[in-house]
Amino acid sequence: MHFLRDLKAGEIEQVCLLTGSDQPDVLANAVSDDTSSSRPKAAEPKSVREARFAAQSWQALQDSNNPVYSLAREFEDILPEKIPAELPAERGVQHEIDLVPGSKYCVTRQWPLPRDQVQAIDDFFEGRHKAGHVRESISPHSSPTFCVKKATGGWRIVHAFNKLNDATIPAQTPIPRKDVVLDTMSGSVIYSAIDLTDGFYLILMRESDVPLTAVSTPSGMLWEWLVMPQGLKTAPATFNRMVWHVQRPLRAFAPSYFDDIFVHSRAEDGLSAVDVHLRHLRKVFEKMRENKLYANLKKCVFCAPEIPVLGCYVSKSGVRADPEKISSICSWPTPKNQTELRQWLGLANYLHKYTKDYAGLIQPMSSLPKKNVARASRLRLS
Repeated sequence: MHFLRDLKAGEIEQVCLLTGSDQPDVLANAVSDDTSSSRPKAAEPKSVREARFAAQSWQALQDSNNPVYSLAREFEDILPEKIPAELPAERGVQHEIDLVPGSKYCVTRQWPLPRDQVQAIDDFFEGRHKAGHVRESISPHSSPTFCVKKATGGWRIVHAFNKLNDATIPAQTPIPRKDVVLDTMSGSVIYSAIDLTDGFYLILMRESDVPLTAVSTPSGMLWEWLVMPQGLKTAPATFNRMVWHVQRPLRAFAPSYFDDIFVHSRAEDGLSAVDVHLRHLRKVFEKMRENKLYANLKKCVFCAPEIPVLGCYVSKSGVRADPEKISSICSWPTPKNQTELRQWLGLANYLHKYTKDYAGLIQPMSSLPKKNVARASRLRLS
């Protein structure tokens, strides 16, 4: 009761969940099938993760004696700094756009843009035209093109496919379940995470749907896409279906989720876990080369005892919460009103799968809004 009184009075400056050695009984089950002694005691700051990605390079792999180095060099063509400018391979999956019956032409007029953005758009389409990704169009459909400033500088080219997306029938392709992906990794001891790049330009359009993708430019051109562009309503589902289709023979040890492939291995058939893992990686790399899929080396993790997977961390000991998310929850500003408290409760709910008796631990705070509502109701009735 003193906790509730002090919180309402504003005498509590910060509220956070204690972890590991700070309060062993509170988050004893934050990692499935693991003890607190084997867990990192502190969260990894975001700057540390960014530095780790920035340091991921061929030289770093060699200097760290990573066992994947020789194999990765053998398949260096699927880990390029720049994606080859060419039409993608035929992989048995094309992007299809099915319109709602009765839909008319999807047309939105192009609006004027500043000169530097017009030049950026023209340069973008010139490059895509040389790569065979677009062709000049006489389609009755048209969606405008505009630019969004990148955080790193330069312009990101965006198409306003609003009308086309509104008229598109949603894809019913099932999205992989997180729990299923994690279950397949149970019992493994060594892991790799492969991040595929430039996914939106890796899939051919169905020929009959190419005119639907027509986009205008401020300089007066009309282009249509021969490959799946960014911004289409069903594009993520198609990309996920393509990756799953390519990786299907390998799904027992390399499940995929959109542009991520998670490779996991254990010792078997008299081979060490590392040897088995390298054999698994070779099969994945061969599939990628065969289907002209490319990965971003800086965002890949190879032959690690633990990798980030869909918002959590997976190791041979089980699954644990993402330290960065725990840090965000603990460093959240003190709630000053019910709205801010609900926001914090929504953020903290991430921990419910990793915390023993989470509902009981959070109950003093989750009951505050309910009590205040009940009190307000009594006041109105009186």
